[in-house]
Amino acid sequence: MDRWTQVELFVKTVELGSISAAAEHLGLSNAAASRHLSALEDRLGGRLLERTTRRQWLTEAGRNYHQRCLAILGEMAEAEAEVNESSSDPQGLLRITSSVSFAMMHIAPDLPDFRTRYPRLSVEVVTANRYLDFIEAGIDVAIRTREHEADSSITVRKLASTPRVLAASPGYLARHGTPSRPEDLCGHRLLVYNLAKDPFTLHFRRGADKLSMPISGALQANEGQVICAAGLAGDGIVIQPMYIIYEDIVAGRLIPVLTDWQLPQLTINLAYQSRRHQPAKIRVFTQYLADRFERLQLEQKWVSAIAMKQASTAHRRGPQAL
Repeated sequence: MDRWTQVELFVKTVELGSISAAAEHLGLSNAAASRHLSALEDRLGGRLLERTTRRQWLTEAGRNYHQRCLAILGEMAEAEAEVNESSSDPQGLLRITSSVSFAMMHIAPDLPDFRTRYPRLSVEVVTANRYLDFIEAGIDVAIRTREHEADSSITVRKLASTPRVLAASPGYLARHGTPSRPEDLCGHRLLVYNLAKDPFTLHFRRGADKLSMPISGALQANEGQVICAAGLAGDGIVIQPMYIIYEDIVAGRLIPVLTDWQLPQLTINLAYQSRRHQPAKIRVFTQYLADRFERLQLEQKWVSAIAMKQASTAHRRGPQAL
């Protein structure tokens, strides 16, 4: 029992950032927690955590041991889940991470329904525009826009593809004109999300034609909502995925430009740790989100919105544009 407590205490100390916080979570006194952690290090014959009065950090041996302990605790949780819960009645804490924009538009609005279906499951949403490490952050499911994970223990499931478009408010285009070719962007204010892959180069394609063009940002930000707000206010041309600006385009608050040129699409993925017996909480959430995207036909809507704008632009230009 002492060994199990030591392992739980060590993992919780890393997760919460302090021995005192871990002790409180596990119902131990600070003194007892310190004794358990010291006994664990003595038994293993090496330091797992370096500690000062202000901070703590894992040693190299501690990082390796932490990963193994997480795997052990995960297996134990799965074993208990098989006995204590069915796949239709998951329980515990589900930790999800995604960008702020995705969480606001595609997670938060449906959480009431999800929680109604699974009332014994609590949810924590961790918003981060940089990718968090699964192990260090204790994440169950991450929504990411990259095809592969460096860690082979991570499973990646495609959720949808989304076009990236350039768009601006009607007011901005009325004042500054509408670019008709990529080179025209040099005379416009561009609003750049600077955490994108290669954010200051636009890679265009139109049929067999390809064009890569360096750009500079009149405004750059590490949060898509800042970029969108500036675009809606008429500050410039945004470069954003359709999953963020679809509603604004449909409502006419933003007008796509250069729709005959395409930027590389983004793939929205669900990522989670690969396990032989996947915890019920991960299984039901990933399926719920996939079902939501399919039911609402979001990928089809994003693509069709661009197609309609292309047809509208061609019609305004006349038969020679067709």
